[in-house]
Amino acid sequence: MSVLRIYVEGVGLWSPQLADFAALQSLLGGATPMPPPGRPDAATLPPNERRRAPESVLLAIEVAGQAVAMSGRDAAALACVFASSHGDQPITDYMCATLAQAPAELSPIRFHNSVHNAPVGYWTIATGCHAPSTAVAAQHYSFGAGLLEAASQVLAEQRAVLLVCVDTAGSGPLGEATGCRQPFACALVLAPERGSTTLARLDLQLTSACPESALEEPLAGWRDGNPSAASLPLLAGLARGREGRCQLAAAATLGLQIDMDHV
Repeated sequence: MSVLRIYVEGVGLWSPQLADFAALQSLLGGATPMPPPGRPDAATLPPNERRRAPESVLLAIEVAGQAVAMSGRDAAALACVFASSHGDQPITDYMCATLAQAPAELSPIRFHNSVHNAPVGYWTIATGCHAPSTAVAAQHYSFGAGLLEAASQVLAEQRAVLLVCVDTAGSGPLGEATGCRQPFACALVLAPERGSTTLARLDLQLTSACPESALEEPLAGWRDGNPSAASLPLLAGLARGREGRCQLAAAATLGLQIDMDHV
């Protein structure tokens, strides 16, 4: 397969330890950044929606807003790919427990927030975006699968694409099955050509399944605690601001080799 060359224009990040991409840069530079508030601002959402939205939506909207602001792009004109391993895990666990114990009490409002494409719906409505949107769910491979989908759209359509990946901590039996122990979300604005806000060039190549790139602590522990944090080798490379290579999984038998060059 030929190399897929794309350009990064914006990065968004939120976890219980890091409020944004600048905090990751500070951490890798040897500082100890201030942790964010317990609830993301998600300022793109109207106040009423912000109060009602579940954590998965708040995380997605927060990092999407960060990445788009950094890129200088118009959110309403950006195609987007939203990825998640399992959708909103606490709501899904609630639904399973309610169906088992008192099915007539299942909340339809909570149901519509459980599906993995709920965040992209909130985002496109809040921003007035009529550009194409895609939702991807590939369990622990969701970030790599989402990145491959977004890069393919960037090059096929020759347009910028917003990629967002988010997972919330699991609970109950679902949490035991998924091993997702803390929330994590990230976003990238990707473009087909170098521009005035370009941060780095990425060259993507498909490979057979391969081990994911090693990470130092605490990043390794954070990656193990959330499927969306599989993005951390790439995010760390971008934060360090130098040439490098990382390996990500895009499926059980498919890997992505990513060579990055800061411009």
